[in-house]
Amino acid sequence: MLDKPASQTAVRASGPLAGFRIVEFAGIGPGPFACMLLADMGAEVITLDRVGAGKNLKAVATRGRKVIELDLKNKAAISEVLELLSHADALIEGFRPGVMERLGLGPDVVLARNPKLVYGRMTGWGQEGPLAHAAGHDINYISITGALAAIGTKEKPVPPLNLVGDFGGGALYLVVGVLAALLEAQKSGKGQVVDTAMCDGAASLMSMFYDMAAQGRWSGGRDQNFLDGGAHFYGVYECSCGNFISIGSIEPQFYALLRKHADLTDADFDAQMDRKAWPQLKEKLTNVFKSKTRDDWCKIMEGSDICFAPVLTMAEAPKHPHMAARKVFVERHGVTQPAPAPRFSRTPSAIREPEVASIGDVTSAWKDRS
Repeated sequence: MLDKPASQTAVRASGPLAGFRIVEFAGIGPGPFACMLLADMGAEVITLDRVGAGKNLKAVATRGRKVIELDLKNKAAISEVLELLSHADALIEGFRPGVMERLGLGPDVVLARNPKLVYGRMTGWGQEGPLAHAAGHDINYISITGALAAIGTKEKPVPPLNLVGDFGGGALYLVVGVLAALLEAQKSGKGQVVDTAMCDGAASLMSMFYDMAAQGRWSGGRDQNFLDGGAHFYGVYECSCGNFISIGSIEPQFYALLRKHADLTDADFDAQMDRKAWPQLKEKLTNVFKSKTRDDWCKIMEGSDICFAPVLTMAEAPKHPHMAARKVFVERHGVTQPAPAPRFSRTPSAIREPEVASIGDVTSAWKDRS
């Protein structure tokens, strides 16, 4: 059974970021996800959203915030926002370059009022460059980094959901950048702009592969390398039941265990690192794994050093014994969702309930704590 998060009153001050005040300008994708992480870790995140937005108790990425409804085209509202930002530690926005400036909320204006503020900006292309003002989505941002071209089948690249651009290269780099700037601001007393671009972050995530390419250990094609499905010992295989399993038996000792438990006595499997042999060995291993069900293979291999796991659906994942034991998923308002991560021993993260608040009340409370 999934755990349910504690009540809001019990977790209000929980998390290593308790006491930090962050203003989020509502958006979609990586910005809200980054703010979810910060809120889970205890930061007080105030989301400025459109009039009528309200709160959604079942939302995952927007959990843990206080929502303030505002019309940012109203000059009086902009004045209220500037006053709120005067008492904030960080701002996070995900508009196209120039939008915040046109609203009268650009970095120059905001930092003049609050020099210690960290101004986090989240875009796909970055704040400058030939594509800065063009529309785009995750798939486009990772296309120009080399990442998308390296993922997929021999026939064509396959979109890796929007994990690489929006969330890996975007939200996580935004969180790291904002936290680093907050640390520096505590020493210097000065804030700064954190320009986070998904194309930058996705390119950074490719560092190891550019490194291997420089060493001659990575070819330019897909399904030809040992981490892209080209190797028979690192990939996904279908079972007789139609479900799939994954293996990652790279190291010799792990490969030896794979051979033992899968009964791979054929001498051809001795050529583990011979790239020319990989297609034939993959075909043979495909037939081996199709001889049993996924459950059968789990009984034979799971928990061993083969580097094995069943490929689970989103519906199956929360029920897996390991995920259940670690309470990786929780249920909130009838919605199964990932629990806060990472985990802290002394200041645990927690999910808080969303609230609808007024900008006057929040500003007054922040003034009193300043």
